[in-house]
Amino acid sequence: MTTQKRIWIVRDYLRCSGCRKCEIACSLFHENKIWPEASRIRVFMLVPGAEVPHLCTQCEDYPCVESCPVEAMSVSTDTGAVLVDKEKCTGCSLCINACPGRIPHIHPTEKYAVICDLCGGKPKCVKVCQKGKWDALRTILKADEQWAGHDRAYELYALTPEEITRDLVINLYGEAGEELI
Repeated sequence: MTTQKRIWIVRDYLRCSGCRKCEIACSLFHENKIWPEASRIRVFMLVPGAEVPHLCTQCEDYPCVESCPVEAMSVSTDTGAVLVDKEKCTGCSLCINACPGRIPHIHPTEKYAVICDLCGGKPKCVKVCQKGKWDALRTILKADEQWAGHDRAYELYALTPEEITRDLVINLYGEAGEELI
């Protein structure tokens, strides 16, 4: 059996067009239908023109996994993704509260937490974003030199959509952007 290397999805918020094809690809893969509400990646537009793809940052200490009282969450040894055992999960939302970015959410019709599992090592959101040439999402191997010096980069992404939007709007519009928030 071949083991995969741990990967991480890099986000470039300035390049996100807001097309939401990442949500579609994710829901097609996981739910077999277009269903953005059940997608493991979600795109937030809290200020017009500031699109924020929001997904698991794979925190080094995995607070969501640690918070689960029924051990329904685990970490893939192959990819580093958070895995949810739907049968064990009670939908208590403790993982959401433990996550610094409030990234997990409860499935819209079933009572279990939904979080990015990296599609088994081949994230569909990244594939569709790369195919469209937006390059807002891309994968890197955590062991590569691309990752060197970025071992705590997840902390930059482990924020709520509101926090990320605030920083993005200021980056896009300068001081005038503060008035939009």
